[in-house]
Amino acid sequence: MAMTARQLQAFALVAKLGSLHAAAAALGVSEPAVSAALAALRRDLGDVLFVRAGSGIALTPGGRVLAIHAEEVVGLVAAIRRDVSQAQRSGQGLRVLATAAFAEHAAGRLLDVFARRHADIPLEVVVEGSSEIAALLTRRSYDIALGARPELAAMAGVESVPVLRYRRVLVAAPSHPLARFSGPAPAPALLEHQWFAGPRGIEKATEEGRWLAAVGRPPDVVNLTSETDALAAVRAGEGVMLALEHVVRAELGTDALVAVVAAGTPITGMWWASTLDRGRSTGQARALQRFAATAEATAAMVARRGSRGLAQRGSKVHVALWS
Repeated sequence: MAMTARQLQAFALVAKLGSLHAAAAALGVSEPAVSAALAALRRDLGDVLFVRAGSGIALTPGGRVLAIHAEEVVGLVAAIRRDVSQAQRSGQGLRVLATAAFAEHAAGRLLDVFARRHADIPLEVVVEGSSEIAALLTRRSYDIALGARPELAAMAGVESVPVLRYRRVLVAAPSHPLARFSGPAPAPALLEHQWFAGPRGIEKATEEGRWLAAVGRPPDVVNLTSETDALAAVRAGEGVMLALEHVVRAELGTDALVAVVAAGTPITGMWWASTLDRGRSTGQARALQRFAATAEATAAMVARRGSRGLAQRGSKVHVALWS
């Protein structure tokens, strides 16, 4: 008997959750039903796929390969169902994932310009963390991701195009103890003070996350509702943060903010536009990916006037407006 989408869905959940019981609960079926689906896959593929390991499971090499493909097939089936159900509706939208920092500082202006060029494409935008980008694209939960680059993008079947280079500088109020160092502040001094960040914190998949990991033990980071709020706390002398240089440039060296000298800073990073590779992305997603890499898009994202953040896109509101 040929494998079915339901069997692949059951295996994908077992591989992700690590147990038949958890997979059965997620599917709303009995554990014997999941076991039967896995047994059918094992017979069909001639591979045991996984073995018991302690309180969980360990995938065989064949099981690891199947897990990757099963996740993709499950996403494709969901996309087919969604597309068929919406086929008779006009204006099917482009689903955009934006990581938090990009959403706050660049996405609004980028999507405003893109929407003027493509008024026929409704945009639905949701802010997500960077760690799940590849999985969300593979499952076709979103058509394109803007911001941080997915971890192991090529291995996950994701194509990423660079769209905007940025720099982050460590900033503090002039009265803050770290502002008094004439040379680079030592790592122990950096780590003993309060740090601030936006809602997702300092994400590991970013250049600033990798820089912070190399410094030593992680500092105490308070995540606020936006980087704008985090910067306000820093101006008030409550701590430090890694701010985007082009956002704070006019304030550096004034009575509002100073740059704290630290080894490895300023930190240069890149924001990306990521879609599924090998022609598996939609035409709308590829259109936005191409546009995001143009000079016109870059000029819009770094412009000093207008709202950088996201408001209403298309028919849905998924994120707040940052100004």
